Amino acid sequence: MESSNQRNFIDKESIFGPDNYKPLPVVLSRAKGVWVWDVDGKKYLDMMSAYSAVSHGHSHPELLKVLHEQSSRLALTSRAFYTDTLGPYLEKITSVSKFDMALPMNSGAEAVETAIKAARRWAYRSKKIENNKAEIIVADGNFHGRTTTIISFSSDANSKDDFGPHTPGFVSVEYGSSKAIEEAINENTAAVLVEPIQGEGGIIVPPENWLPEVREICTKHGVLMILDEIQSGLGRTGKMFAFQHANIQPDGLILGKALGGGFMPVSCFLSSKEVMQWLNPGSHGSTFGGNPLAAAIGKRSLELLEEENLIENSRVLGDFFKNVLNSINSPVIKEVRGRGLWIGVVIDPNYISGKELSKLLLNEGILCKETHETVIRFAPPLVVTKAEIEWAVDVIKTVITRIETNHRS
Repeated sequence: MESSNQRNFIDKESIFGPDNYKPLPVVLSRAKGVWVWDVDGKKYLDMMSAYSAVSHGHSHPELLKVLHEQSSRLALTSRAFYTDTLGPYLEKITSVSKFDMALPMNSGAEAVETAIKAARRWAYRSKKIENNKAEIIVADGNFHGRTTTIISFSSDANSKDDFGPHTPGFVSVEYGSSKAIEEAINENTAAVLVEPIQGEGGIIVPPENWLPEVREICTKHGVLMILDEIQSGLGRTGKMFAFQHANIQPDGLILGKALGGGFMPVSCFLSSKEVMQWLNPGSHGSTFGGNPLAAAIGKRSLELLEEENLIENSRVLGDFFKNVLNSINSPVIKEVRGRGLWIGVVIDPNYISGKELSKLLLNEGILCKETHETVIRFAPPLVVTKAEIEWAVDVIKTVITRIETNHRS
């Protein structure tokens, strides 16, 4: 239960901001590594990582150093000028991902919009699709952001209701079905845009053969395969990119969240020269996209993933975490799924709602959040230790046992 001190801050947000979020009743004031403290000094283990944006842990000393040094030297110029940080950052991110070029933006949604524009222009100028007829195939249950165009192809009614007219040009098919994608392809298909694992959808992992089959289908039909790895990328699943589990290379890649090192919004769209060549002066841009501070942080965040073995830590501890969660023999837990340090625990709603379970775990010092009412997401910073995960599992077991006991009585 929140204190009167916390209540004051909660009330201010409620009074002066619209009710477009339903935060858990805790007011956070500082953080370090995997730990967060509220305004009353209570300590919590962060099992959310700001939806993978804090993969390096809070206030990573190396990234903090870059933030201080670069911001005191040069923070923002706009892309009207060259800077000494953007080129090295683009060189690093294209090298790591094996793409020709990267176009820097700020938020994940902006990077998705960039991918859509790039795919459409490529479709008209390279593939010669009839003007204004280009289509992009997406997946049911997707989440790519909340801009007007992106919500137009969302399956979530609340994201779309009374925000129309919706943007045309998208065809949604069953997630995880390569057959559905191939059947939806026609002469106007420009691209297939999907998440390799659906995060907001509930950490839904598709069949093992799905991505390789989609890659084959896109190649066969001359369609761009674009992957949204804003949440799944940069070590979250135990590989640098989730598509590497399938041993494929997409035609386009969307990154964000962890690129900013937990300090600021940094995102980008990566693709080939053939696709990027059509984005000429005036066709696309951003005042803040690729700013010197973002570029410096983005480059260092990529380097740290490798230098500190955070990707391997995600793989090893992710397997451990998933196994111990699977070993909890309780009817409250229906399923445990995910990859790396990105795990979804499906809860039986006959026992408790996801929101109520999140609140119970909050009271015990764990920050997590439900999605789709019955799935609890656990995604701690990649710097988490085995001992910290073991502590979390003990807490989760205790809470689950208490729920069972209360249900029986």
